[in-house]
Amino acid sequence: MENRKNFFHLHLISDSTGETLISAGRAAAAQFRGSNAIEHVYPLIRSKKQIKALIDALDREPGIVLYTIVDQDLAALVETGCHELGLPCVNVLAPIIEKFQDYLGAPSRGRVGAQHVLNAEYFARIEALNFTMDHDDGQAPEDYDQADVVIIGISRTSKTPTSIYLANRGIKTANLPIVPGVPLPEGLLKATRPLIVGLIATSDRISQVRENRVLGATMGYDRSEYVDRASITEELKYARSLCARNNWPLIDVTRRSIEETAAAIVALRPKPR
Repeated sequence: MENRKNFFHLHLISDSTGETLISAGRAAAAQFRGSNAIEHVYPLIRSKKQIKALIDALDREPGIVLYTIVDQDLAALVETGCHELGLPCVNVLAPIIEKFQDYLGAPSRGRVGAQHVLNAEYFARIEALNFTMDHDDGQAPEDYDQADVVIIGISRTSKTPTSIYLANRGIKTANLPIVPGVPLPEGLLKATRPLIVGLIATSDRISQVRENRVLGATMGYDRSEYVDRASITEELKYARSLCARNNWPLIDVTRRSIEETAAAIVALRPKPR
């Protein structure tokens, strides 16, 4: 039987993809230790029939309800259904939109999924994602001068997830593993366009992560050396020396989330004039 003190149902209702709600819901739930959200996501809710079905679902598994629905009639049905069931219900975007309207002195357009419009920014993100996937883990270094950012670092310093996060913001990002004894590719040394950033962490942290990951075919390592703290310390020393020699900034990711690391990289980028 479910322990209600440890788990609760979190219903996320959206007339679009639900990405905004998922981020907001998780950010709020993370503030409550010992309480874990069981997420129920209902994307593309755009009809009364769909509303009726999800109200039935709320009745079966009551919990907190967050929603973003532009259509006022459908939003009212959600509010009414939650009120009748005695469930807390929050229109996540409503207070934000109200503040925008007050400040701008104009009503919102009420467009469903307006943040996902196929505009130039959208296509820039897709291009960045394609570039990043094609240049993951040292692939195609001859193209590094086309990148906005190149991330370097020893194994398990979160290069790939950070690259993908940046790509989702439209930043073309390549990443390259640093391996002692393996020279850096000419494409990196000759690149003048991208910001080149090194990622490091403590040897303890890297060893811990490596112990919990499958070694696979990482070049030049056996398992015992791969997780050995003394060996990792030497790898980190080598990575630091490379960055110092080339005047590339270093970011310690030991206590940083992927989002925080990406924000630090963005802050290092030259500001457009």
